[in-house]
Amino acid sequence: MDLKIAAIGGGTGLSTMLKGLKLHTNKITAIVSVADDGGSSGILRSDMGMLPPGDIRNCVAALTDVEPMYEELLNYRFADGVFNGHTLGNIFLAAINDMSENFDEAVKKFCRLVGVSANVVPVSNDSIVLSALLENGMIVNGESNIGKRTNTEYGIKKVFIDPEDAKPVKSAVRAISDADIIVLGPGSLYTSVIPNLLVSGITDIIRESRAKKIYVCNIMTQPGETDGYSASQHLDALERHSASGIVDYMIVNDAPIPESVKETYALQGAVPVAPDIEKLERRVNVLHGNLFLVKDGQVRHNFSRLSRAIMKLGR
Repeated sequence: MDLKIAAIGGGTGLSTMLKGLKLHTNKITAIVSVADDGGSSGILRSDMGMLPPGDIRNCVAALTDVEPMYEELLNYRFADGVFNGHTLGNIFLAAINDMSENFDEAVKKFCRLVGVSANVVPVSNDSIVLSALLENGMIVNGESNIGKRTNTEYGIKKVFIDPEDAKPVKSAVRAISDADIIVLGPGSLYTSVIPNLLVSGITDIIRESRAKKIYVCNIMTQPGETDGYSASQHLDALERHSASGIVDYMIVNDAPIPESVKETYALQGAVPVAPDIEKLERRVNVLHGNLFLVKDGQVRHNFSRLSRAIMKLGR
């Protein structure tokens, strides 16, 4: 029997994981943050009054069941002209959104048109603005501004959304309630994963679900967001914005990153997330091992190993 999975997050981390999960089950619902306001998504959000399409497009491209070229086509980014900086998939979804009653409906049509049998769902149809309260009391408004801070002396105390009573999409609620496995992450902790938990009722629905609840910790820290964070500090932030015991399991990479790759990341202010396994094991069940690969100089989760680990925990 195929296990039903609700995968909650955003960014490239979620879409990477979906490539592996679709090899094990076709009962996947990707529940995606709608707080993005940068790049092509931010421009379309501002100019057309739509919700950000980028993270949705990434997930749809990862889950497409038809010609492999579809993924490349949906993610194709124009380099000049009037469409400079936009991806074809974003423009396509913007057109469908213009013809639809709401963003959730547009995403459903988009999935059908490009041959996706899994479900991709925005967490909310409300236009959400994400802000961060820093440890010095300063507030940074806008998802794209949070990670771009040049002064990272003060960390993030909490993030919050406007409207604070943003309503979840019904199909997202249903997918979480019906899931056998709920996966949080991987992805930017404060700007891709946590925003979903701030939408009204989402945290309560996760807590009430009888599913196995798994948090996939990032492999590298993220400048402006998780500077110097260990794995347990990632869990601290997750619980601080949701509830204690929100997950049953945590998946952590504890394999060493090659020195040459670490040196490149250090120039950007990023380091490997310290896998403080013993500290974590006092709070959650931990699955750890070699879960990364290096592609084009960037550290990514090995989606094949990660998906097998998730399915192993879910059975």
